[in-house]
Amino acid sequence: MQRTWAQRRFYHLFRVFARLIGVFCFRLRCTGRENYPTEGGGLICSNHQSMFDPVLVGLTCDRRLNYLARRSLFRFFLFGWLIRFLDAIPIDRDGMGLDGIRETLRRLKRGELVLIFPEGTRTEDGEVATLMPGVCALAKRGKGPLIPVAIDGAYDAWPRSAKLPRFATLHIDIGEPLTVEQMRDLEDRELLAELERRIRACHDRARRARRRLERGA
Repeated sequence: MQRTWAQRRFYHLFRVFARLIGVFCFRLRCTGRENYPTEGGGLICSNHQSMFDPVLVGLTCDRRLNYLARRSLFRFFLFGWLIRFLDAIPIDRDGMGLDGIRETLRRLKRGELVLIFPEGTRTEDGEVATLMPGVCALAKRGKGPLIPVAIDGAYDAWPRSAKLPRFATLHIDIGEPLTVEQMRDLEDRELLAELERRIRACHDRARRARRRLERGA
């Protein structure tokens, strides 16, 4: 996929700006960045706590990420322009839809990273919810690793019930990838259970690290 100089430069500057805001305004910390693949495609699978989440995960990775966004979000003029400029992949509200699946697979096979939220929607209580099964088809057809990620603190910063964000300490944990070889031996049910287990383990580590940071304040 050919991106313009402006798209590449804007993404880099936006990530730098987001990192500064995250660190200085939300005391954002991150562990496990070495688990991101340095090359090749892969699905980054994160829990979903807030509207901040795509930016939060993106700023922790030095590679450009592709994002999934609800098709309805593209209708808002300025925001729609922004997410198009950032190469967001439109998805249906009740599922990815064929177009979203095809475009996601195309980007994976081009060796790009795609961020998805396999819970399907933002959490109601800050905890990790049961994962939707659609991630299994993407994982096996995309032929790339699954990288589990968890965010803690974003639910306190901007829960779905709040109209505006507020201050909270944030921590992100990136877990060890689930490789193509490991996935090959798992049935869909087993793969989904293992991915959920890893995301929950990341969330537990992120929550413990966040509480240590708050106690040290």
